Amino acid sequence: MNDNISGWNTWLTAFDDWTDVSISEVHGLMTGLMTACNAPDESTWAKVFEELSFAPLPEAALTLLAEEAEDTVFQLKDKDDAYAYMPLIPDDEHDLYERVMALKQWSNGFMTGFGITDCGLTSEENEMLSDLAKIGAIRLEEDEDFEGGEESYLYIYEFARMVPVSFATRKRKHVKDIALIAGLSIDAKTTKELQSEGKLPKPMPPVLDVMNQNNPS
Repeated sequence: MNDNISGWNTWLTAFDDWTDVSISEVHGLMTGLMTACNAPDESTWAKVFEELSFAPLPEAALTLLAEEAEDTVFQLKDKDDAYAYMPLIPDDEHDLYERVMALKQWSNGFMTGFGITDCGLTSEENEMLSDLAKIGAIRLEEDEDFEGGEESYLYIYEFARMVPVSFATRKRKHVKDIALIAGLSIDAKTTKELQSEGKLPKPMPPVLDVMNQNNPS
């Protein structure tokens, strides 16, 4: 599947001015969250990324994320459609190194996204996440050959692709109910904003810093 059909070029354009993490990692994060949650609206996505300490997403990126999340939930809920799910990875016209790194990033994003859902794991799911973590831990220099070449890449790609298919059978919750943002209204101000307005006391400096100031070496 080429980059236009897969949506790779669309995501590149939407996230062009946002460089905190790769689009593959964002797609993995979105997928991990959508295996256990219903698709949230744009404002909720903005809150999720804020609580994860990412820079604010451009409007086009937020819109795309909300639309893709809805499509992903719809796809993963259907047993037949779920098997057609594909991680957002560049097509095979790109260098193998680029594709391996994108799959690594997608895997790390998935683990982050699923991790914030606060869901329990079956023994089988735990084993799958352990194997996915190995993909997320791949280290490869740009001029270094990937061990096993294309055949090995296709094997780990297929494994990663099936993880969300296997994880998506649980009952879904609302994103606003996950611990990351539970109890926070979408328009809630951050601690820093409240402190700047004088509505919260500023944090005390770390005890160690105070001790060092009083007892310089």
